[in-house]
Amino acid sequence: MFVTVVGMERPLRAARVATYVYFVLYGTLLGTWVVQIPAIEERVGISHATLGGLLVVLGLGAFLGMQVAGPLTDRMGARVVVPVGGALCGATLVLPGLAHDPWTLGGALLVFGLCNGCLDVSMNAHAVHVEKAYGRPVMSGFHATFSVGGVLAALAGAGAAAVGLHPAAAMAATGAVGIVIALVSARALLPAAGSASVEAPAEGSGTSGRVWLLAVLALMVMLCEGAANDWSALHVKDVLGASAGTAAFAYGTFAAAMTIGRLLADRLTARFGSLAILRHGAVMAAVGITLVALGPWLWAAFTGWALFGLGLSGCVPQLFSAAGHADPAAAGANVSRVAGLGYLGMLAGPAVIGWLTHLLALNHTFILLTLLCATTAVAAGVLRSGPDRAPRRPEMAAGGR
Repeated sequence: MFVTVVGMERPLRAARVATYVYFVLYGTLLGTWVVQIPAIEERVGISHATLGGLLVVLGLGAFLGMQVAGPLTDRMGARVVVPVGGALCGATLVLPGLAHDPWTLGGALLVFGLCNGCLDVSMNAHAVHVEKAYGRPVMSGFHATFSVGGVLAALAGAGAAAVGLHPAAAMAATGAVGIVIALVSARALLPAAGSASVEAPAEGSGTSGRVWLLAVLALMVMLCEGAANDWSALHVKDVLGASAGTAAFAYGTFAAAMTIGRLLADRLTARFGSLAILRHGAVMAAVGITLVALGPWLWAAFTGWALFGLGLSGCVPQLFSAAGHADPAAAGANVSRVAGLGYLGMLAGPAVIGWLTHLLALNHTFILLTLLCATTAVAAGVLRSGPDRAPRRPEMAAGGR
């Protein structure tokens, strides 16, 4: 019995490690583009407004890639789609660095975004299968390692800038390493047959409607996250009069709290359940952003942004996980719906807040985020209407850690 359990645990543990690798890889490739944005913007000679429009093109490409990759992952298996998506991400990373005008940059971002969407959905779908095989929450840990990739990208970008490396050369080098990692890690992924062996929910269970509700909640949560990414530092600088250096810590506080929350969320989910994490996380985020919106003190702003990040940290992983477990035979397609709508929310967040600043003071526009978080908390019961966590397999329970 022990030999059988160990024999089953090793491939599963390898699949989990490989999933971590792909999340780090995705964060690194996407972060490499982000840290090179200023240099590319200057090289191409475009304004901030034009760049903003081109970033929408990147988002459109990602959304389309997500919709394509979801069904493909269900049909062909993550072992095929994930490494292909990772290799394509690495191969197309250099394209924005080679662009010489707005049109070529727009085309490069569309293609790069398409590949990003493919990797994003397929690796999340595989993460759902790994979580189901473990029989306990592990999704938040995967999302936490995405942030590790961003840190690696920032360090690599700083090093490339220090030695005067051209953006295209730096992006090509990172992309080449990414291709190798994507292909080498493929063998450890779970085969397609691993997801087919799980029973699908019975017909008439309302799975499709539930998934779309999860997608709407993901849109609201990720809209909040997108708003924090772009407006946290500006809020501290423009509303509270802090220096640019101090203002940068506002986003840093939010991002650090979100990373810490995701590192802790799996253990908390295993103990209290995904519904509690989503509901109480949304309430905490609502309290935090309300403190930001109404507090006139710097300490209140930093405390609020920390609570906002900590509260939001566990929400998206719960929604992705619930979508994937709603129908294991269609995990990729369901995750693509939730991730796609959520990604649109993240893109829309900065724009919605920007539009509201024509009517209200910046800090008062954050009340919209309070309302979205409160709505998410009220609607969190959707997680109770379906099997968002898989029961532990007896053989895994016998040999689990």
